[in-house]
Amino acid sequence: MTLYVGREASKLWKRVCTETSTEINLLLENWKYLLAGLVFQYVHGLAARGVHYLHQPGPLLQDVGFFVLPELGQDKAYISETLFTFIFISFILWSFHPFILKGKKIYTVLVWCRVLAFLVASQILRIITFYSTQLPGPNYHCREGSRLARLPRPDGVLEVLLINFPRGIVYGCGDLIFSSHMIFTLVFVRTYQKYGMRRWIKQFIWCLAVVQSLLIVASRKHYTVDIVVAWYTVNLVVFFIDKKLPEMPDRSGATSSLLPLNIKDKDSRTKEENHKLLNGNSGDPADRRLRTQLNGKTLEDGNMGHLDAAMNGSV
Repeated sequence: MTLYVGREASKLWKRVCTETSTEINLLLENWKYLLAGLVFQYVHGLAARGVHYLHQPGPLLQDVGFFVLPELGQDKAYISETLFTFIFISFILWSFHPFILKGKKIYTVLVWCRVLAFLVASQILRIITFYSTQLPGPNYHCREGSRLARLPRPDGVLEVLLINFPRGIVYGCGDLIFSSHMIFTLVFVRTYQKYGMRRWIKQFIWCLAVVQSLLIVASRKHYTVDIVVAWYTVNLVVFFIDKKLPEMPDRSGATSSLLPLNIKDKDSRTKEENHKLLNGNSGDPADRRLRTQLNGKTLEDGNMGHLDAAMNGSV
């Protein structure tokens, strides 16, 4: 038993070291994209903080979701945040599974490059939207009479830049259309839908996304329109950006390359292979087979035995 545990631990350590070396190489080539995506998360938080200064509390708007879904109340508002935290942490853990598990389809660095690209594009649209029209916040701390509904004029630029993290993010107002929680949730779900390997998990996380949407409205953290707009906007953003990004190599095959080919490389390689095939040459020297010419026709070695048998039979 001890020998078995030691052998498996040795294999695990070797796998971790190999994956770390691979991911470091990818990080050295893609760190600019990751850094830009992370910096924009701060910009997004800064924009959300800024719109809070413009927020004007008022009566709740008429909303279908508020009529249909019972109000959870302030004491149960944590339920939606708990579910979102579970989705967020689960996705992060899954994105690092190539370091431990043997079966894998993704590279951690490359998958986060894609995720951050989806997030940034969606958040840019979100910033434009909630600065275009400020709605009275439905959340309890954003309603009339709450001391958090309005922010006093800042004393200086530093106060704005610090964004009072994390309290300033949790108790923000005015950044409604569309839901930031649903941006992260749908981006994570769409990413696992494409690169995940468990069908039941794919079905389960889509159900979690629906439940998350209902809980956000029931908690009165967003209007229903904020959730509806998030559903079609984020899905369209992911769909179109994913078509523009270079495809990630599939690690399930042993012959997959370390880095994905861009579109031009794919087209040039395809044309080169087609040209070689038309000229009767295989693209890989190891796959070339001896050919024999007979009566002006080129036959492969595999067909020579059948040809000889047919000729002997006819004689």
